Amino acid sequence: MKNIRYYPALFHPEEVGYSVTVPDLEGCCTQGDTLDEAVEMAQDAIGLMLEDCAELPAASDPAQLTVEAGDFVVVIPFDALAYKRRRGRRSVKKTLSIPSWLNEEAEAAHINFSHVLQEALKEKLNIG
Repeated sequence: MKNIRYYPALFHPEEVGYSVTVPDLEGCCTQGDTLDEAVEMAQDAIGLMLEDCAELPAASDPAQLTVEAGDFVVVIPFDALAYKRRRGRRSVKKTLSIPSWLNEEAEAAHINFSHVLQEALKEKLNIG
């Protein structure tokens, strides 16, 4: 799965801040009091819409969007892996088997099995 997409979002200036819709994701809308906040909120809204998707939907061409007077398009970068890291703090229990002699050596050295497994998986998957 490609983890990064660039979704065009329509920004509509309000009395205070901006309202935002993401046309590629039906029902995806948010707002922010500043442009920076609106972009951040758009990234979160995209994440909420896509957190259970196995594949990220394709992003449309921003040049193809129809923009009303006063509105403008901002391309919102969305990194699915970074979003999951920020939001996905839930731990999952895994059962595994190792040779008893290796278990004894690791326990004697006060090795944290969960930490070692996490680090090994990150290395194997090339995740920073």
